[in-house]
Amino acid sequence: MKNKIIAIIPARGGSKRLPFKNILPLGGLPLVVHSIKYALVQEEIDGVYVSTDDENIKQIALKYGASVIDRPKAISGDLEPTISTLQHVLQELNEDILETVVLLQPTNPLRPKTLFKDMFLEFKTKHCASVFSVSRNHDKLGKIVDNQFLPFNYTPGQRSQDLEPLYYENGLLYITTANAIRDGYVMTEDALPFVVEHPFSQVDIDTQEDYDYAEFLLNKNKESS
Repeated sequence: MKNKIIAIIPARGGSKRLPFKNILPLGGLPLVVHSIKYALVQEEIDGVYVSTDDENIKQIALKYGASVIDRPKAISGDLEPTISTLQHVLQELNEDILETVVLLQPTNPLRPKTLFKDMFLEFKTKHCASVFSVSRNHDKLGKIVDNQFLPFNYTPGQRSQDLEPLYYENGLLYITTANAIRDGYVMTEDALPFVVEHPFSQVDIDTQEDYDYAEFLLNKNKESS
């Protein structure tokens, strides 16, 4: 049976600020494995694919049950957009029956257990071409112009709880039709934002400090479960 819904995990080998981050151990498992294991337990997902240019990541992915798509060096650079990787995977699979792509970034290794099922339900019932996870930002934000701080989302003296709600793309999970990916979009014009209020939404590993915070949250979650 061919895949209708696949998860793609882009995990290249190069990382300047945190070397080898995609295979750093987090809670006893290489970072990329957290996303692999998350995808494999979702009964709606028919196949899990890791796209990588790195042999170590490839062998780890295979060991933990994912399929691997070898990523060409031409689309493995620092500035290459994620959509290039997703399109390359679809080209390599060449499956007309493929309907939906779930994007899981290895740098967001911690996700609420029910996040995929909740988002997939919204994706199916709302009949949108894509859905992505967001979280509310509660900070008082501003810009600095000519050495002067200019409030952006509040007036001086305003209480934090009275701020106009602003949200950020937290990177935890994306669901998109395969056709939208082929057309060059991870987030389409009708993309549905799915609000996540969970400490895991604050984890996006790019530095040692990010990694340390993820490890702290993971350990804290284990203690409370």
